[in-house]
Order: sequence, then structure tokens, then C-alpha cells
Amino acid sequence: MVLRRTFTFTLTISRYYTPATVSLPHTPHSLLHLLQLCIALRAQKLAQQSHAQILANGFAQNAFLATRLVSAYATCGELATSRFVFESVEAKNVYLWNSLINGYVKNHDFNQALALFREMGRNGVLHDDYTLATVSKVSGELEDLVSGKLIHGKSIRIGFVSDVVVANSLMAMYYRCGGFGDAVKVFDEMPQRNVSSFNVVISGCVALGNCASASRDDLWNFFVRMQCEGFKADAFTVASLLPVCWGNTGKWDYGRELHCHVVKNGLDLKMGPDVHLGSSLIDMYSRSKKVVLGRRVFDQMKNRNVYVWTAMINGYVHNGVPEDALVLLREMQMKDGIRPNKVSLVSVLPACALLAGLTGGKQIHGFSIKMELNDDVSLCNALIDMYSKCGSLDYARRAFETGSYFKDAITWSSMISAYGLHGRGEEAVITYYKMLQQGFKPDMITVVGVLSACSKSGLVDEGISIYKSLMTEYEIKPTVEICACVVDMLGRSGQLDQSLEFIKEMPLDPGPSVWGSLLTASVMYGNSRTRDLAYRHLLELEPENPSNYISLSNIYASYRRWDAVTEVRTMMRERGLKKVPGCSWITIRDEMLGGLHAA
Repeated sequence: MVLRRTFTFTLTISRYYTPATVSLPHTPHSLLHLLQLCIALRAQKLAQQSHAQILANGFAQNAFLATRLVSAYATCGELATSRFVFESVEAKNVYLWNSLINGYVKNHDFNQALALFREMGRNGVLHDDYTLATVSKVSGELEDLVSGKLIHGKSIRIGFVSDVVVANSLMAMYYRCGGFGDAVKVFDEMPQRNVSSFNVVISGCVALGNCASASRDDLWNFFVRMQCEGFKADAFTVASLLPVCWGNTGKWDYGRELHCHVVKNGLDLKMGPDVHLGSSLIDMYSRSKKVVLGRRVFDQMKNRNVYVWTAMINGYVHNGVPEDALVLLREMQMKDGIRPNKVSLVSVLPACALLAGLTGGKQIHGFSIKMELNDDVSLCNALIDMYSKCGSLDYARRAFETGSYFKDAITWSSMISAYGLHGRGEEAVITYYKMLQQGFKPDMITVVGVLSACSKSGLVDEGISIYKSLMTEYEIKPTVEICACVVDMLGRSGQLDQSLEFIKEMPLDPGPSVWGSLLTASVMYGNSRTRDLAYRHLLELEPENPSNYISLSNIYASYRRWDAVTEVRTMMRERGLKKVPGCSWITIRDEMLGGLHAA
């Protein structure tokens, strides 16, 4: 006979449970309620106390309590204890196995979850729909297409492939593994579908990048098909579609249509708490260079969290309105009392760089130290970039050399570019080779940074050597940007004929940046032959770029060829081209003053 006892524990009083809650005689039902509280509150201490009550009252082999206890410990991150509880149960049912598998998934231990799934099969336990849906997600996270197909086959054999949740999980797995065709086949063979089925296809296509012009139209037609079949798009559907409604695609009207759909179908941002949808709309308008409309969405939202504020800050930065981004960062804290997170700080640092606002950048750096974010690699990379563009190479070097974070390839590339920006070509080359010694493979941004540094410092031989090593050692194909750096490097050293020969032998068609580099060097050395050739190609490639006409006009003016100046200016007026006025700032007593300057 088991003696059931009552224990009294001292617990911190909360709105959900008090010391009296765990001092009463416990039944399985009341213990289930306590364990559910543990899961909801992630209360590890309460889970341990509930566990003690289960053991003391002789409920250790109760399958329902054991299943919930495994989930409670896993939710608190105590996977070892979850596994101990699992192993202590003699008669394990499918729900207990599912609970531990799900615990591993929640803690991102995907390999262990897959191993437990295989062990489940070896023990003769029949998988259910929840098991198959969960391990499909695991295969997707691991991008393990072989395991995913095995799970798909098992679903067919058991008969769960027609289950909507399982089929949705299989589609998501195939998209994560790059199997677009397999995912579409699963969708087409589904006897029943729900909104999530369509959402998986839409989000999967967007994530895979199948968004060429024709594919974007197909995706929009798929969205229309979804509604024709009687499925009402939800906030997730719209948020998934919005990323394909910006850029040079001519589909910005689709974005406005989706916004209208949001308002028309009761997803109005004034009433709903869906901040993810609001953030997506702000991002879509900002990337479409309609930041004013993005701000209108922002102002209409009643529920704004840190992600909404960050989206709006990022929108201002990308649209060249850095001062508004900094104002918004202050309002975020003063008006709504929201503390910026790492992404907020990374987003706003380019605003300081655009304004050359070293003081503001230092304040953000200090704030990040106060928040203990100074060891985050992405934030440190942004700090290096900001300090270098604000003219403080010393502070950029300090941010780079601190040993409190792991340097990635972007960190090294940022420091190389910083040296190049300040004319320290030799240090840039040394840093580049140090990066290679650390085992990092250079990418296009790294190569452009080091070649640009060599160009500005006259290190032609070093630059050519690095360029040749790209194909022989790293199998990197030259891009237009890389070739432009080589042309600039040869041109700055006076080797205009070699620059022209390099352009003729380029493995790809030269773009405006290549001819622009040749033009700059030609003007520098007064070579009218290569100058006129470069101008002719620039005007062919960019007939609507006013800068090409302005620079040509200035060249003619320097030679007092006023008739040619008049001809170029007339051509600009006929084409409706105007020079974009420049803008500069100066900070006086912490107040920023700016002005526009037109030629």
C-alpha cells in the first residue's frame, strides 16, 4: 500500500499559483494542472516540486503525468531530466515518445530528435500524425532530404499522407531542402487543404527565391486561386507575399492590393494586434521607396513592438533619411518606453555613418555595452563600418581588435574596407592575408575592399597578384565590381592602355562602373582618346543618368569649349534630366544643420 502524503513548499506567490496550490492533497488531475502551469510559465522550480509530488503519491507510472512532466522539463531546457523521466516509465505510449521528440525539437537538438524517432520505430511503437509532422520539420531544419523522403514514404505506408497537417509539414520540409517540385507534387495530391497548405507553398516559393518576373505572376495567380477555392487569406499569407512586391519588378501595385485586402478583410492595423503584418507592410513600402506610406502604416498601428520600430528605422536609413531614423530611435524609448534590441542598433548605425555623426555613433556603442551586446558579431561589424565612415579609423580598429567576440568573414571584410577608405593599402593587404590564414575564404565584398585599397594606395602589383589568385586558388569568378577595381587600379597608376586591354579581355560585359573607372583615370591623365571612348559607352549604358552629362559638361568647360557645354546642357533639358542636389551637414552644439547644394 502506498502512503499518499501532502508536502508544503515555499513558492513565490504569482497570479497563477500560491503556496496553497501545492500544499493541498494532489490528484492526477490537479498535478496535470500544475504541470501545465510549469509549461506556460517555464517554471523549473515548480516542475521539480510537482515531480516530487508525483513520486511521493505513487504516480510515477501514470502515462499522462509522465508525458506532461517530460514536456515541462523540456520547456525549461532540462533535456537530461526529461530523458530521465522518459526512461523511468515502463510502458511508453506514442504520446510519451512524441513529448520527448518535441522537447528536443524545441531545444533545437534536431539530431537527437531524429535518433529518438528511429529508436521509436525499432521498439515497435507505431507513429501517429503528430510524430510524422514533427520529424518532417526536423528533416527540414537539418536540410536532410534523404531522411525527409523516408518520412514521406513512411507516411504513405501508414496512411497519414492524406492528413492535412502531415502533408503541410512534408511540403515545408521539401521547400527547406530545395525540393520545389516534390513540394508542389504533395500539394497537388492532397485530398483536402486548408489555409496553411496555401501558406506553405507561398512562403516556400518566396524563401527559395523562385521570384523571377514570370514566377511572381504565377505566385500572385496562386494567391487568387486560393481565394477562388474559398480559402480566406490570413495575416501570414499577406506577410509572406509582401516581400515579392518591391524592387525592380513593376509589381508594387500588388503590394497596394494586398494592403487593401488587409483593410477590407478585417485585418485593419488600427484594430488588430498583428505587428508582424504591420512590419511587413512598412518594409514593403520602404523598399519600394515609398517611405512616406510606410510611415503612414506605422502611425496607424496601435500595438507597436520593437520589431515595428526597427522596421521603420530601417526604412528611413535605406531611403536616405538618416536624421529621421535617429529621431525615431529616441522616440522609441521616450514615447513607448521600448528598449532597442540588437537589430535596432545594427539598423540605426548606418544612419550615423551617413551623417558622419561620430558622437551619435559613440552613444549607440555605449548603449550596446550597457545592454551587454558588445560581444555580438553583427553589431561589432556595424560599429567597424560606422567608425570608419565617420573618419575614426582608430575606433574602428579598437572595435575590430577586441577579443570579446568571434570574428567572421564580414568582420574581416569590414576592417579591410575601413583601411582602404582611409588610404591604408598596406594594412588592408596585411589584414587580407591574415584573414586567409584564419581559414576564411574571400568573397566578392572582401575582394572589392582589398582591391580598392590597393588602387588608392598605388599597390598595383599586390592588387594584380590578389586578382589572379581568385581564379587559381579560390575558384571565384570575376564580377563587374571586381573588374572595375582592377581597371581603376591600372588607370590610377597611368596604365591606361593596359586598362583598356583588360576591359577588352574581360570574361563578362563591362558595366557603367568599369567605364566610369576608365573615365576617371583618363581625365586624371588628360587622355582624350580613352576619355571619349569611356563617355560614349557610359551614355549608351546609362542614357538617363544626369551625372554622366554633368561631368562631360564640366570637362568641356575646363577646356573652354562653351559650344559643347551648351550642346550637352541642351541635351539634358530635352531628356528632362536634372542634377540631384548634394546635401551636407554640420553639427553645432549638438544641433545638426544641413543644406542643399545644386550645380
